[in-house]
Amino acid sequence: QVQLVESGGGLVQAGGSLRLSCTASRRTFSNYAMGWFRQAPGKEREFVAAINWSGGRTSYADSVKGRFTISRDNAKNTVYLQMNSLKPEDTAVYSCAASESRFERASYYDYDYWGQGTQVTVSS
Repeated sequence: QVQLVESGGGLVQAGGSLRLSCTASRRTFSNYAMGWFRQAPGKEREFVAAINWSGGRTSYADSVKGRFTISRDNAKNTVYLQMNSLKPEDTAVYSCAASESRFERASYYDYDYWGQGTQVTVSS
């Protein structure tokens, strides 16, 4: 089992920045690929970004390319999502997830463990 705890969400004005963190309970954190997903009220959960086990490969949704950056620190069992130039449409609950596949994946079916999520609200 892997327990994931997100932090860093909050309220920010459009154009602002936030950095989300997700810390895993397992020492074997580096065995997992990690992803960020988000879900806005009344909408389906959608892929945001993913990173492979080593941090050498990343993948992004088109809607966040150039604005968001995913990274990881395996020594700290933590994955980050740096969000810049935030827009009101980025408002959602953001959840991190771990995949035993070790490779960056965009489908939530490929993820085995999920955090509880953290709210991000972007005001206009």
